[in-house]
Formats: sequence, C-alpha cells, structure tokens
Amino acid sequence: MKSALTWDVLAKCSTTKARAAVLTLPHGPVNAPVFMPVGTQGTLKGITPEQIEGLGCQIMLNNTYHLGLRPGQELLDQCGGAHVFQGWNRNLLTDSGGFQMVSLLKLAEITEDGVQFESPHDGSLMLLTPEHSMSLQNSIGADIMMQLDDVVSSLTTGPRVEEAMWRSIRWLDRCIKAHKKPETQNLFAIIQGGLDPNLRKVCIDEMVKRDTPGYAIGGLSGGEEKDKFWRVVSQCTDLMPRNKPIYCMGVGYAEDLVVCVALGVDMFDCVFPTRTARFGNALTSKGTLSLRQAKFKDDFRPIEEGCDCIACKSYTRAYLYTVVTKETVGCHLISIHNTAYQLRLMRQIRESVIEDRFPQFIHKFFKDLFVEKSAYPEWAVNALKSVNVDLMGGEEASK
Repeated sequence: MKSALTWDVLAKCSTTKARAAVLTLPHGPVNAPVFMPVGTQGTLKGITPEQIEGLGCQIMLNNTYHLGLRPGQELLDQCGGAHVFQGWNRNLLTDSGGFQMVSLLKLAEITEDGVQFESPHDGSLMLLTPEHSMSLQNSIGADIMMQLDDVVSSLTTGPRVEEAMWRSIRWLDRCIKAHKKPETQNLFAIIQGGLDPNLRKVCIDEMVKRDTPGYAIGGLSGGEEKDKFWRVVSQCTDLMPRNKPIYCMGVGYAEDLVVCVALGVDMFDCVFPTRTARFGNALTSKGTLSLRQAKFKDDFRPIEEGCDCIACKSYTRAYLYTVVTKETVGCHLISIHNTAYQLRLMRQIRESVIEDRFPQFIHKFFKDLFVEKSAYPEWAVNALKSVNVDLMGGEEASK
C-alpha cells in the first residue's frame, strides 16, 4: 500500500539487533529508537505542547477512542485536525482504540462488526468499527495511525486468542480499504497472537502480505511473565521486515526499553512516566525516587545531577517533597522530568548504537540502575544473552 514515510537506517549494532534510524514523517523527522510520550486526550497530563517540544520530543500519541468521544469528530474536522486543536506542530501517532477492549472491557461488547463501547462520560453507546476508526484517525490527521485490532489480555489462553488474531487480520483489510489519506497518513498493522509463537508467526506472515508502511507488536505488557514477553518480542523482530519501522506497544520501563532495543525494536510508548509522576515518583538512572518520603525534606540536590530539565535546573528534592501530591506544580515538574529522562535515555541509546558501543552502554545502564548483579532481572539477563550480551560475565564476555 502507499506510504507517507521514509525509513533510513544509519547504523546497526554489530552485537545485538539494535539499529539507529531516521523516520521521516509528514510533520518532520523522528530519530529512532524513539520513546513516544502518551497524550491520550490531546495532552500529556500536566505539560504544555511547548514544554514537550522543548524537551526534544518529535512524536507523541493521542488516542482515537477518547478523542472520538471528546471533542468528537465534527469538531476535529472543523478545526483541521488534532495538530491544530492541541497546538502541536510535530508528529502524532494515534492508537486505534483497540486497547480499550482490554482496559474498558466492562464497557465493551466485541463482535465481527466492531466494538461497542459505553461512554465513561455520559453512558451513550459508540460502535467503533475498522471503518469508523479509520474515519476518526483521518479526521485527527495523525502521521501514523494504527489499525483497529481485536485485543485480548496477554494472560488470555485458548481459542479466544486465535479468534482475535484472525479477526485482527480481517479488520486490517477493512482498515486498508477505508483509509482515505494514504498519501499523508501511514497505517501500521498490529501483530497479535498472544504468547503463542505459532499464532504470532501466522499473523506476521499474513500481515506482511498487506505491505503496510510499518508494523507493531501488540497484545503484550499486560501482566504476562517477562520471560515470555521478551521471547515474543524477539521472535517478532526476527520475522518482521527489517526495511520498515518496528513498534512495540505499551513498553515504557527503562530496562524494558534498553532490552527491547537490543532485540530489534525501534518505537515505544507508555503512560508510565507521567502516570507515576502523579504519585510523586521521579525516574533517574540510579532508580526511582519516591519524593513523598521524608528523607528528602532537607535534600537540596536536584532530582538528577546533569539533567537539564526545568525541574532539575530550578528546584530541589526538598521543594518537591513539600509540594508533591499536594500541589499541582509538583506533578507538573516531575512529569516534565520523567519525560525528559525517557527522551534522554533514548538519545543515549541511539548514540551508542551509532558509535557501535551499545553493549558497553547496556552494561553501564544495568550497573547504574541495579548496582549489584544479583539484583539484575533474570528475564533481562536471558533476553540480552540471546543477542550476545552477557550481563553476568562482564563487558569482555559480550560478543
């Protein structure tokens, strides 16, 4: 199908499956690997578009389901799309609304036609079909739009998983047919199949035939065992086309990002950085700081030395302890810091891939975050070993 993007790989890690690339979209270039902050309803909670842009963010997410309810398609058409509506001049990716089948399952009824939701705002019913999802996303004007897929929890087993996979394939065909603006908007397919490697392979084989501009790994990050999670990710990146961007949906913990880049993923998103900020948790290279704890009441250091975000340049841990969870400015500042941390981490990963020192970066990252090797997550050790990085053996053992 038609594509409104270009994908240029600049460097490949000589040890792992990591790569550095430039994804050029209608609203500008995106340096990959990339973490995409999530502005579900047209905003990152607590951060203005200007502040997000100032952090170097090149692409963020909106959610089709939520924007379809409020402000609604008619208003989006009137104002010229979500970029104009929210004052964001860089790239947007829209989730199709499929994930709400899991997150709002009590409100959803799933049939071959689509998904019927009960609005959490006023109780009205909304039928989200592949055609309606595409129409909404065309009105939103997202640079990357996701197909409507049949999403089941990653903990689901049995025939429902295979049913959802085949339905997702059929719905992709309906999305392709309904997509009205392939010259300016890119439709990505979403690989389903649960934790079953055979179903994942079948889904990839089928969806690759559709030749969409990019592909996503869906149906993970739902509470499944991490040792199963990474194996699905690695299998998918082995089988998916390497001449197109690969997106792993819903991944946002720092160690997950590092491991999944090593496994060959290029794009990520997650609400975690801003959601955890609302509970007073600040992300750092040494681990998470719970700024609600009294030990910070007379700590006059920034959240993280060397961070150039406004929270670190202008405020102390002591100040944040005083306002966190009590004043909105606390959530605002920590949200800015956490978003800056995620974006900086991805820049560091990318630079290390370009300079072909990514394995050394991985070793330092895990040592800084966990200190002792005995604290390294076993799943991460296993995942990295599969791509020739031996965390337990030291840098010299990684080949």
